[in-house]
Amino acid sequence: MKFLARNLAALTLCALIGSGPVGCTSKKPALYGREAPTYLPGMVRQVWAVAPAVDLSGQPQVDPILQADLLYLQLQQVQGLTVIPVNRVIEVFATLRLDRIQSEAQAALVCDLLDADAILIPTVTAYDPYNPPKLGASLQLFRKPGAYSRPTNIDPYELSRAATPGPADGITPISGAVQAVGIYDAANGSVREKLESYAAGRNEPGGPMGPREYMMSMDRYVGFVYHDLIRELLSSPRMVGP
Repeated sequence: MKFLARNLAALTLCALIGSGPVGCTSKKPALYGREAPTYLPGMVRQVWAVAPAVDLSGQPQVDPILQADLLYLQLQQVQGLTVIPVNRVIEVFATLRLDRIQSEAQAALVCDLLDADAILIPTVTAYDPYNPPKLGASLQLFRKPGAYSRPTNIDPYELSRAATPGPADGITPISGAVQAVGIYDAANGSVREKLESYAAGRNEPGGPMGPREYMMSMDRYVGFVYHDLIRELLSSPRMVGP
C-alpha cells in the first residue's frame, strides 16, 4: 500500500508540473520562435534597398515610410540577404529630388548610389485596418544591370523628366522588374489559414490573444502580407542566379 501511495503521489506531481522524476512525460517544446526560414535563391549574397511605398489605396492611414519599414523587417529574416535601412534610401531620393522611382534609369542610379544589387518597391492598393483586416499590395524588384555605369553628370530635373509614367493602376511602372501581387482579405478562409501558419512560429502561445493578435494589429497583419509576398517573389523563376 505504501508503494502504491508513493507512485500515486509521483504521478500526481508529474500531472501538476509536467515534468519530474523518471517516468514522467516531458513537456512538448514550444513552437514559439521556430518559424521556417526563408532563403535567397542562388549562392551569392545580395544587398537590397527598400523604397518608400507607393500608396494607391486612397486611405489616409497608410504611411509610405512605415510600410517600407515593415517590409524591411521582413526582408531581414531572409537568409543570404543584406538590407539597406530605409532612411538611407530616403536620403538618396532627396538628393535626386525623387518622390518615387518611375524608370529603369532611376532605379539603376539609386541602386548604384547605395551600392545595392537591387531595390524593392512596395505598392499599397487596398487598406482596411478593421477586423477582419484587408491589404492589397505588390512588390517590384529591380536589379541593377551588371554592366551599369553611372552618368558623370546627374541632373535631377532631367532625370525626373525622363521618367516614363506608369499605368493607371500603378502596379507595373518599371519594365523588367520581378513582381509579386496579392489581395489579402482576412474574411477569406484561405488567407486566414496562411495567417495561422505564419503566426504558429511567431506568436507567444501564452499570450492573451493568441494568433488573433495578427487580426487585431494592422502592423502585424501587414508584416504577414509582406512575408508571403516576399516568399512569392523569391520563388519566381526570374530570381534564379545572382
